[in-house]
Amino acid sequence: MATTNRTTGRTTNLQKAAQGVGAVFLLVGVLGFIPGITSNYDSLSFAGHGSEALLLGIFQVSVLHNIVHLLFGAAGLAMARSHSGSRNFLLYGGVVYLVLWLYGLLVDHDSVANVVPVNSADNWLHLLLGLAMIALAILLSRDPRARGAGPSR
Repeated sequence: MATTNRTTGRTTNLQKAAQGVGAVFLLVGVLGFIPGITSNYDSLSFAGHGSEALLLGIFQVSVLHNIVHLLFGAAGLAMARSHSGSRNFLLYGGVVYLVLWLYGLLVDHDSVANVVPVNSADNWLHLLLGLAMIALAILLSRDPRARGAGPSR
C-alpha cells in the first residue's frame, strides 16, 4: 500500500515506520491464531490469565490479545496515510505500550485483573516497543523533507 505525504507527494520515513509497525502488529495478531506458532493452542481462551497459549512459545496470548494486535495493526496502517497520523500512531501507541508495561509490572499475573493477559516476556517486550515507537516518532518527525522543505542534498 503506497501512501504519500500530501505536502511532498511521497511517502516519508515516518510513514514507512508507522506502516512497518502496523504490519508487524497485524502479523502478530494473525500468528496468535495459528497452532504450532502459538504453543498450547488448545488452551487459548477469550481473555484472562487462564489462557496458557504462548506465541512463539514465549508470549502469553488470548483471543482478545490477538484481536487487539490486529486492531492496533490496522490502525497503524490507516494512520500511516498521513505524516501527522503516523507521528500520532507511533507516539501515542508507544505511550500506550509503556502504560501496558507498567500494568504488567503491577498486576499479579495469576489474578483476574490480568485480563490482557501478560507474562514477564510480554512486559519487557512492551517496554521495548513503547520506547522504540516513541523514539521513531520523535526522531523521524525531525526529517525536514517530511514537512515539505524539499529533498535534502
